Amino acid sequence: MKKYKKDTDIVHGVHQTYITSQDLVPPIHMTSTYHFSNAEHGADLFAGRGSGFIYSRISNPSLELLQDKVALLEGGETAIATASGMSAVASAAMTLAGPGDNFLSCTTIYGGSYALFQKHLPKYNILPRFISPSAATDPAAIENMTDSKTRFLYLETPANPTLDILDIRVWADIARGRKIPLIVDNTFASPYLQRPLELGADIVIHSATKYLNGHGDVVGGIIVADREICTAVREHYFNHFGPVMSPFNAWLISRGIKTLAVRMEKHCDSAMQIAQWLEAHPNVSRVWYPGLTSHPGHETAGRQMEKFGGMIAFEVKGGIKAGRKVMNTVKLCILAVSLGDCESLIQHPASMTHGTYSAEERKKAGISDGLIRLSVGLEDPADIMADLDQAMKQSASE
Repeated sequence: MKKYKKDTDIVHGVHQTYITSQDLVPPIHMTSTYHFSNAEHGADLFAGRGSGFIYSRISNPSLELLQDKVALLEGGETAIATASGMSAVASAAMTLAGPGDNFLSCTTIYGGSYALFQKHLPKYNILPRFISPSAATDPAAIENMTDSKTRFLYLETPANPTLDILDIRVWADIARGRKIPLIVDNTFASPYLQRPLELGADIVIHSATKYLNGHGDVVGGIIVADREICTAVREHYFNHFGPVMSPFNAWLISRGIKTLAVRMEKHCDSAMQIAQWLEAHPNVSRVWYPGLTSHPGHETAGRQMEKFGGMIAFEVKGGIKAGRKVMNTVKLCILAVSLGDCESLIQHPASMTHGTYSAEERKKAGISDGLIRLSVGLEDPADIMADLDQAMKQSASE
């Protein structure tokens, strides 16, 4: 098969021979079940002999098209499309660990993932160990948090919502030494900016709701790994718990991915401009953006990312009260959770996406009460800055 450049793969993906109608845009395969040629054919498929489709909880042409494309973009062997980003996290974790096992995660991760790890997995005697963002850059500290019962390592980089940057190669080396997999949530970067498998990770997870889809009209998740790991996820968890993505959602995400390159270029360029402007703004006390030289992870981000992403975190002077005023006063930016959409989205992690953390847990994760998270959209950056400026001026005047 001819090797294409990244931008070409984003548009074309992998040709699938079972789509025979020659549509430019692949059809949506809205079917629950599939016709067997005869009883022997059905028996062979259930026994894992030969290729074909059985039931859409197990496989579906629309899902396979998406899975093949994301696996290609991430440099993985195969992928699994799930109903949400959280179902991707749960499917991987529940496959790799069982009662009596533990796993290590950085403290600063998406609030839903943190709640799954902290509140729900312990009910099955799968115990989390959390390492602080500062210690997560120290190989010795990471090693000291693992033992013979540690079944996987888990991180986000850039991290949600503080934009912490962790060195994937460092974590991958430790995981390899322990002969356990490293899972990287690559949602904030997308495969356009960062490919963790090429840096030594074993499993990549996405909330496909975000940059992969890019249009705020679908919920979905993706797991990318080698065939052995994905087969284990399917057989030990996914096929029986049933967190499958719908064919329509798979079709929407596949359509969204076609514009990933042009969208990410715009998101990144605008975010850099806005972050630099925020850092110089008299009403802003601090900005977190990996593209700024002031960011402690700037050098690492420069090594493992091609650009620095479309996410910014910042604090306005006056603390949480002023920050709330900014969010209530913006007119162009939309007060909403999620990220990676065409529209700029602004939100307050401590009371929204990371409300699953206690105040003490947020402090350990570096999530201050006044932190504002901005997902930079595709609008003209001058308009986004003007909107933030008028909101911050109003907050400062009160």
